[in-house]
Amino acid sequence: MKSTTKSTQNGKANNTKQGSKAAPDNSNAEQGFRDLFEDELKDIYWAEKALTKAIPKMIKNTTTEELATALEDHLEVTKGQVARLEEVFQILGKAARGKKCEAMDGLIKEAEEIMEDTPEGIVRDAGIISAGQKVEHYEIATYGTLCAFAKTLGEDEVANLLQQTLDEEKEADEKLTEVAEASVNLEAASK
Repeated sequence: MKSTTKSTQNGKANNTKQGSKAAPDNSNAEQGFRDLFEDELKDIYWAEKALTKAIPKMIKNTTTEELATALEDHLEVTKGQVARLEEVFQILGKAARGKKCEAMDGLIKEAEEIMEDTPEGIVRDAGIISAGQKVEHYEIATYGTLCAFAKTLGEDEVANLLQQTLDEEKEADEKLTEVAEASVNLEAASK
């Protein structure tokens, strides 16, 4: 059991726990926050570029025309999102560089496993939708956070660009839900 002691320093009472770490120095927190923001931009940039390679594999494995069309449309949107991120880096005066996104890498691998382990047909299509929506939800969370970070940092132009992408990701998720509920899931359940 850790004991709590009170000490005074410069006349101020201070509660400390034996064995606990000292409070972090927040004097450089603003720069650390900006570094975190830029690091997360590199992460999602890598993710979007990886998706431009993964989505065509998903399209190739679909059997439903409606799903293939939704994925083809989103592939074009994703290419635009890569360009938009490059614009964000330019506004920030940074080189557009990616940093491997472990989360997206895992989601893409999961999608590949679904396509390998599920026989061709409507059930695989349902699995592709599931994998696609996991990707969209990750992107929605990431872009929502990046928008908030950009606003906090006073990067309004960047925030507006990131908001455009966030809106597109939400639309893609809604489209996948529509395809799933209108046909794919019903057909898969009845096979």
